[in-house]
Amino acid sequence: MHDTKGRVAPICNPITDPARRTFVRGLALGGITAGLGLWRNPAWAIDARDTPEILSGTEFDLRLGALPVNITGQPRLATLINDSLPGPTLRFRDGDTVTVRVTNNLAESGSIHWHGVLVPAAMDGVPGLSYDGICPGETFVYRFPIRQAGTYWYHSHSGLQEQTGIYGAIVIEPRTPDPVACDRDYVVMLSDWTDENPARVVAKLKKQSDYYNFGQRTAGDFLRDARRDGFVATVAERRMWGEMRMNPMDLADVSAYTYTYLLNGKPPAANWTGLFSPGERIRLRFINAGAMTIFDVRIPGLQMTVVGTDGQPVKPVAVDEFRISAGETFDVIVTPDQDQAYTLFAQSMDRSGFAAGTLAPRAGMRAVVPVPDRRVPLTMADMGHAMPADSGGAMDHSAHGEHAGHDMSAMQGNDAPAVITHAATEFGPGVDMRVDQPSTRLDDPGVGLRDNGRRVLTYADLESSFDDPDGREPGRTIELHVTGNMDRYMWSFDGIPMEEAGPIRLVHGERIRVVLVNDTMMDHPIHLHGLWSDLEDEAGAFKVRKHTINIKAGQKLSYRVAADAFGRWAYHCHLALHMAGIFRVVIVDRDGADAGGHGGHHHG
Repeated sequence: MHDTKGRVAPICNPITDPARRTFVRGLALGGITAGLGLWRNPAWAIDARDTPEILSGTEFDLRLGALPVNITGQPRLATLINDSLPGPTLRFRDGDTVTVRVTNNLAESGSIHWHGVLVPAAMDGVPGLSYDGICPGETFVYRFPIRQAGTYWYHSHSGLQEQTGIYGAIVIEPRTPDPVACDRDYVVMLSDWTDENPARVVAKLKKQSDYYNFGQRTAGDFLRDARRDGFVATVAERRMWGEMRMNPMDLADVSAYTYTYLLNGKPPAANWTGLFSPGERIRLRFINAGAMTIFDVRIPGLQMTVVGTDGQPVKPVAVDEFRISAGETFDVIVTPDQDQAYTLFAQSMDRSGFAAGTLAPRAGMRAVVPVPDRRVPLTMADMGHAMPADSGGAMDHSAHGEHAGHDMSAMQGNDAPAVITHAATEFGPGVDMRVDQPSTRLDDPGVGLRDNGRRVLTYADLESSFDDPDGREPGRTIELHVTGNMDRYMWSFDGIPMEEAGPIRLVHGERIRVVLVNDTMMDHPIHLHGLWSDLEDEAGAFKVRKHTINIKAGQKLSYRVAADAFGRWAYHCHLALHMAGIFRVVIVDRDGADAGGHGGHHHG
């Protein structure tokens, strides 16, 4: 069955419910049924390729299929693209129109989303929004113009297929000579792999949210803190965490207890290697394709110059280390001038493990692999309580209470007061904490990276190499709070899970300000499909253009969005197991009529 534009139209899963319900059902049930079908011991397995195939041009053919892989010594079936982990690197060129034929050889529906690439809404690849997904045995033809350059990636938006291997890199070459000159150009794709059925990982977290967290504080930690801070202060701090029923070591939901961290599809022992000649300029395109992992990246002995983020060029900034959240990309330049090997080292935020590879002048070389840093607990300052002197702060940790009102008329963009209030929907069993005085903290590298003796990148360092592409002041502001209940392993915006929320409706051509407040104790990478997110500084000035913005615990960020693309767009946390709750549908149409439901708090 073909539509009027020649696409093969899947008919296996027609949409009868609202799109948001279809999406959530597909995420929850699709992942479980696929996982139960795949997660058995195959009789044989192949090792991941040394380097994914590179495909370039304007015509591409991709195949989704199940194939045994052996990452840890235990063969498991993965969902792969063209039998490769990661999938092929696709090289497009700005100004071209590309055609990508995706054939689904899986036993269940699949999809491909073009992360950060500006495509028509019908080509965005989100089942329940863009289309129904790609049925088993069917081919879907994506066709779209390329209107940008830089580093991006693609992945499945069906069930838990991204976790099981459906992802790959995209490099878009500029139409004119690239201002970032280099002698060699490597993609460095970071990801996480589990031999477990991912559906069982979810089930374990639902029963016990800290199931994979083996980094708990011990009696030895108490004695050390008491010697440093005093016995009374240490007891008071432990009591406060206990009263909040929260764990300061809760830095990641899923750890190296089940995850093996991969660099270009290879575990650390396999030692992926990129070759160089001393003195060459090397461009490294870092992509975090991890389903649930935030990485801290450094190359001991080499300074990195950051020249791009999320595909967009930035003014160069020299750093020793950077944090890359799920879905983000960073381009860096390094110039190794010694005839020696250097380790690409990406430790998980919870310090339970790492991905690693090598830059070397000759194959077979390897440098010393660092020991992961000590795990650093969250502090009350991270949680919005006893914040740094420049911001103040306090947090309401009760799951219930009297609603104080949410008067958005008192807030006008960045003139908003530091103290905020919460909507009635944020008081209930799905929300176990609320930040009342969040801080922006753009210059904060984040927990585990402060004062570590290295120059660490922050969002305050990032500045686009171009002026504000729009220039208009936003006409209105939409505030959204990232909320959750860790004990119940529930996630949401404003205390409302996606399946119960109405869409956010925008008028085509308008410019809005989005204010994000993180009421949880975890970092969340928030990704908006189809539209750019222009991050602002504390004064409301344009800083940097991104498609995925990481927000820390107890943090408040604002960014501008120009509603310049018609359609229905996904807006969600890019941690795969949070996505079903922290999700909104954004609809851009001609009148932005209110569709009812709860899409956020509006003012302006």
